[in-house]
Amino acid sequence: MMNMTLREPGSTLRVLSPCPHVLAFYDGRRPGTRLFSLEENWLDDGAYSLGIASYAMLDGAEALVFDTHLSLAHARLVRNTLEARGVRRIRVALSHWHDDHIAGNAVFADCEIIANEETAALLAENRERLETAFPPICPLVMPNRLFSGRLSLTVGRLSVTLQQMDIHTRDGTVALLPDGLMLAGDVLEDPIPYVDEPERLATHLRGLEHLAALQPRRILPAHGHEATIAAGGYGPALITANRIYLEKLLHLKHEPEQAHLPLPEFAAEAFATGALHPFAPYEEVHRQNVARVLAVQDTAGSD
Repeated sequence: MMNMTLREPGSTLRVLSPCPHVLAFYDGRRPGTRLFSLEENWLDDGAYSLGIASYAMLDGAEALVFDTHLSLAHARLVRNTLEARGVRRIRVALSHWHDDHIAGNAVFADCEIIANEETAALLAENRERLETAFPPICPLVMPNRLFSGRLSLTVGRLSVTLQQMDIHTRDGTVALLPDGLMLAGDVLEDPIPYVDEPERLATHLRGLEHLAALQPRRILPAHGHEATIAAGGYGPALITANRIYLEKLLHLKHEPEQAHLPLPEFAAEAFATGALHPFAPYEEVHRQNVARVLAVQDTAGSD
């Protein structure tokens, strides 16, 4: 490992203002910097190195936090920032069950924490795994308000709709705001999505069709290019680019020679949309995606 500096969690967090009534809490993509350990761990290697943002929608004295970030320290900074702006009522919505999106839940234990029923079930199923991870998320604070399908909320005078999506994981949730703004969690990613359920890739591709049908004008993903997020997010081409990449993965069983291509060549058509930004650490994500998809295809072929 190259020379690395350990920094305090939250010390490199940047607060961005991509849109009216929305704050982005962005951290990571700092070469040579780690937050938890020099040893391999989910926080540094699975999220911080790739860059991650959680969001808050706020109006007046109310705010809805979309994911609680990488650590308790990050979550405290989110909460402190909102309270310093006069927010007195905070609610939380979870985009899905993965560690880098729920690690700060305990900081909001006195708040309403909203999730779809699938997210609650997956958190319960994976409680031991999350609470004994490296670093541990312990205690794991569970959501206390559940919904299925769709939930409409009001944050001050701001209308927000939480919409369940079967993309990336079976429990995905996106947040829809006025004027076509979508907070996407991990259902979309720049430059490529992380494949967590390779056996359900075809289902996730159908999910992207449903997502496109919502006709978002601007998209703010959890993992993406900081400057693009700060400037207001991505256009609908991000959906197209992610779809093209997943279709290529699904087609590997017919073109196995494609598996050995580096990411810029494998995903050339996706990059040609203009929606994506090359970022070297995603080469490893791509290799992992290819390995997972091929393993599932090999298993299916041997049945």
